[in-house]
Amino acid sequence: MGYKTKQREYLLEVLRGCGGRHVTVAELVRHLQDSGTPVGTATVYRNLEQLVSEGSVRKYLLDEKSGACYQYMDQEPQACREHFHLKCTQCGRLFHAGCEYLNQIGAHLLEHHGFVIDHTKTVLYGCCADCAAAQSNETPKETPHETTEMS
Repeated sequence: MGYKTKQREYLLEVLRGCGGRHVTVAELVRHLQDSGTPVGTATVYRNLEQLVSEGSVRKYLLDEKSGACYQYMDQEPQACREHFHLKCTQCGRLFHAGCEYLNQIGAHLLEHHGFVIDHTKTVLYGCCADCAAAQSNETPKETPHETTEMS
């Protein structure tokens, strides 16, 4: 196994361990360094782009000020094509929102406007329950079961 192949395997191991969470290049580089397998940032970017082109990893561009984040695609590669994403403008966390109400909005747009939503590029911005609670010094409300937190 060549050196670059080992680096790619280290990267894939970290991505698989993220359990479908969205992660940034900085998080990946930090995790690799902390685990004693440092891989350069340029190498991580290069390998991620290859994995994206192969379909093993999905890339999300969230906004102009945040870098891209990446998600390992395992058994359910269509999953992120079927729900909306919510991004907290306070803490930067990204959530999956598998919500029937939002699905109805997508169905409405298709039926009445002939417009198909691309869920991989659809992000709604706002304030998560934890950040809203911190701002008002209250205990955070429990996140509804159909929303899965992604960092």
